[in-house]
Amino acid sequence: MKNKGIGKTALVTGGTSGIGLAAAEALRDRGCRVWVLSRHPAELDGITSLAADVTDEESVKAAVASVLAEAGRIDILVNCAGSGISGAIEFTESADAKRQFEVNFFGMANVTKAVLGPMRQAGGGRIVNISSVAAPVAIPFQAYYSASKAAINAYSAALANEVRPFGITVTAIQPGDIKTGFTAARAKSAAGDDVYGGRISRSVSKMEHDEMTGMDPAKAGAYIARQSLKKSVPPVSTISAAYKAVTFLARILPPSLFNRIIGNLYAK
Repeated sequence: MKNKGIGKTALVTGGTSGIGLAAAEALRDRGCRVWVLSRHPAELDGITSLAADVTDEESVKAAVASVLAEAGRIDILVNCAGSGISGAIEFTESADAKRQFEVNFFGMANVTKAVLGPMRQAGGGRIVNISSVAAPVAIPFQAYYSASKAAINAYSAALANEVRPFGITVTAIQPGDIKTGFTAARAKSAAGDDVYGGRISRSVSKMEHDEMTGMDPAKAGAYIARQSLKKSVPPVSTISAAYKAVTFLARILPPSLFNRIIGNLYAK
C-alpha cells in the first residue's frame, strides 16, 4: 500500500487542516503528488497548496487548471472541504441554512464538475466525497448539516453510475466523531433554547464532547488514502467499527425505533 500512489496526482479540498490535511499527508506518504485547495494557502511539506473557494466556480476552475497545467492529469479527487452549523430548525436563518449547502454540497459539486472532463479524457479517476455518519443518522439540532451530508451520499451514488463507463469510480466516506478544529469552527446558534427547554445547548455540548474525545484525524486520513488508492470501492463506507455498527443499526432497525434512540441521545 505504501507505494500504490506513485505516479498518481491527487487533489484534496479543505486540505490544510483536519481530516483533509491528514488525507493529503497520507496520500503524499503513499507516493502521490498532492495538491490541496483551501481559502487560504499554507506552507506544507511535500504538498502544493492553492487558494480557492469551493463555492466560487471560477476560483475552482482556475485552481484545477493550475494543477492540470503542472501535473497533466488529476487521478484522485478527495472532497473534504466543509463547515458545520447547529441550532433548532425553527430558529435557523434561511441564509445560514443555504450557506451550509453551498459549502458542503455545492462546493463539492463544483470541484467534482471541474475534474470530471479531464478524468474522462484521461480514461479514469477516483472521486472520494467526505460525507458523515450524520447522513444516515440525522442529528437533531444539526439538521442542515445532516441533510447536506445525506445529499452527498445520494449525489455520489448517482454520479458513480453516470461515469462508470469512463473508468471513473466514486465513493462517499462517512467519518464519525473526529478530534479536529471543526468543532471550534462550528457556527452555533442557541436561538430559542429557552423555548426548547435548554435542549439545543445540551445536544450540541454532547456532540462537541464526543468530537473532542473522538478519533485521531491521522487514522481517518489513512483510511481515506486507502480508499482513494484501492482498485475498487463501495458506493459508501464508514470509518471505524463502532460507527459501522451504528450505520448497520440504522439500516436494520425500524426507522421509528432508531429515530427514537437518536432522539434520546441528542434531543433530551
